[in-house]
Amino acid sequence: MIDAIDREILRHLKEDGRITATALAAEVGLTVAPCHRRLRDLESSGVIRGYRADIDPGAVGLGFEAIVFVTLRQGDRPTMELFEDQVAGRPHIVEAQRLFGSPDYLLKVIAKDLPTYQRFYDSELTSLPGVERLTSTLVMKNLKANAGPPV
Repeated sequence: MIDAIDREILRHLKEDGRITATALAAEVGLTVAPCHRRLRDLESSGVIRGYRADIDPGAVGLGFEAIVFVTLRQGDRPTMELFEDQVAGRPHIVEAQRLFGSPDYLLKVIAKDLPTYQRFYDSELTSLPGVERLTSTLVMKNLKANAGPPV
């Protein structure tokens, strides 16, 4: 179970994942050794899943976003597992959630532009295993992204 100090560590890391252990320790009121030990514990327990750069998709030529709702023909385990494996292997699908109720899945897709998305939709999304229906909603403006959980 994480305590108040762990939560404070997580809040600081959420804002600046590159903060040094020394600076982090000072921010949370610990010396470096106990702060580093807590960091290792948070990492090894899976609370901290990793560190990565927050890349602006538009800055790398991927300024188009769509939300895709997916309904499968059947909801049996083999179909879902195959669908989920295929989704995991497609880099333009940057987020994917399995939902309760209908539709079955929500996918966030990024692409260069609308024609590129249309080609991805026609060639990749429609060929995913078990797909019965796809419904796309285009993202007009991204208000809040990669916020992480409120710790």
